[in-house]
Amino acid sequence: MAKENSSINFIKKLFVMILVMMVLVAGTVFVFDPFYHYHKPWLGLKAVLNDKEYQCIGTLKNFDYDALIVGSSVMENNDNSWFDSAYGVTSIKAIRSYGATADLCYLLDTAFKDHDIKYVFYNIDPSSLSQEPETTYESTGCPMYLYDDNPFNDVPYLFNKDVLLEKIPYQVANSFVGDYNENLSYNWAKWKSFSKELALGLYHRSTEVVDMMDETVYDEKANANIDLLVSQVEAHPDTEFIFFYPSYSMLWWDMSYRAGETDAIIRCEKEMTKALLQHKNVKVFCFQAEEEVITNLDNYMDTIHFSPEINKRMLDHILAGEYELTLDNYEEEIDKVKAFSDKVQNELIGYYEDNGLLNYKAEWE
Repeated sequence: MAKENSSINFIKKLFVMILVMMVLVAGTVFVFDPFYHYHKPWLGLKAVLNDKEYQCIGTLKNFDYDALIVGSSVMENNDNSWFDSAYGVTSIKAIRSYGATADLCYLLDTAFKDHDIKYVFYNIDPSSLSQEPETTYESTGCPMYLYDDNPFNDVPYLFNKDVLLEKIPYQVANSFVGDYNENLSYNWAKWKSFSKELALGLYHRSTEVVDMMDETVYDEKANANIDLLVSQVEAHPDTEFIFFYPSYSMLWWDMSYRAGETDAIIRCEKEMTKALLQHKNVKVFCFQAEEEVITNLDNYMDTIHFSPEINKRMLDHILAGEYELTLDNYEEEIDKVKAFSDKVQNELIGYYEDNGLLNYKAEWE
C-alpha cells in the first residue's frame, strides 16, 4: 500500500512539474512573443523583423501605425523612416513574396480592420496582374495558426523549440546588443551585393523566343486582380493610395520578350492603371522606362531585385511628382515602357550577346 501511495505521489509530482514547465515555456513565448502574435514588443525590446511569413501578420494586427508600405520582396529594402519623415506618418511594412494581389489585399484587410490608415504605398509587380486572384498563404505552407484568430491552435507556436531557443535569444540580442534599426524591417540588402556580373550570372536566358502572345491572354485574371485592388480603394476613401510600377532591370524585359509576354503585360498595366485612376484617392507612378536606372545592371542582383538606392530614388520621384500617370497621359507613358522593351531587343541587349555575357538555359532544362 505504501509503495502504491508513493507511486501515486510521484506521478502527481511529475504531472505538476510537467504542468509548471509547460506554463513557463508558454508564458515565456507569450511575453517575448518574437512573432508578435499577441502583442507589440514589451520589456524594452525592439521590433526585430526578419521573417515576414511569420511576423508580418502579427505586426499588422498589434502594432501602432497609420501608413502601409505594401508589396513584394523588392519593397523590403525601403527604410520606413523615409516615408515617416516625408509624409508625417508612422509606417509599417505589409510584405508578401511575389506580391500576389490577393495576398497583399489580405494583408490590407488585416491592417484596416483595427487601424485608421492615412497612406498606402503599394508596389505593383507586373507579374502580379496575371496571377491567380486567390490567396496563397495556406497552399505555400505558411503557419496558418498565426494568421487565424483561433487561440486554441497556437500550440505549435507556444511550445516550439526553435522559438524558445533561437527566435527569442535572437530578438533579445538584437534589441540590446548592436545597432539593429527597426526601420529596416525585413531588409535583406545588407547581406547582398549588386553588380552587373551578379545580375548577368543569375539570368539564365532561354534559348527560345516564343511567338508574342495575344495581348488579351491574361485578361480574365487581370480583371479579377483589378477588382481586388479597386475594392480596397473604394472601401477606404479617406486613405490615399500611392501605387507604382517598379524599376525592373532590362534583363527582366528581355526575359518577358523571349517568353512572348510583353504585349500582354503592357495591356494589363494599362487596364489596371485606368481602373485605379478613376478614384480621387489614388495616384499612380511608373518607373519602368527610366533607362538610366534600368540599363545600369550594377543596380541589380538579378533580373528584378535592385539596391536600396533605387527604392529611395523612386520615393524621391514620387515626392517630386515625377513619372506620375494620369488619365490624360497613362497610355502614352506606358507605351514608352513598350518602346523601351523594344529598344532592349533592338539595341541594348546586343552588347551582352556580342560579348558572350549572357548565360543560356539549355533546351533540355
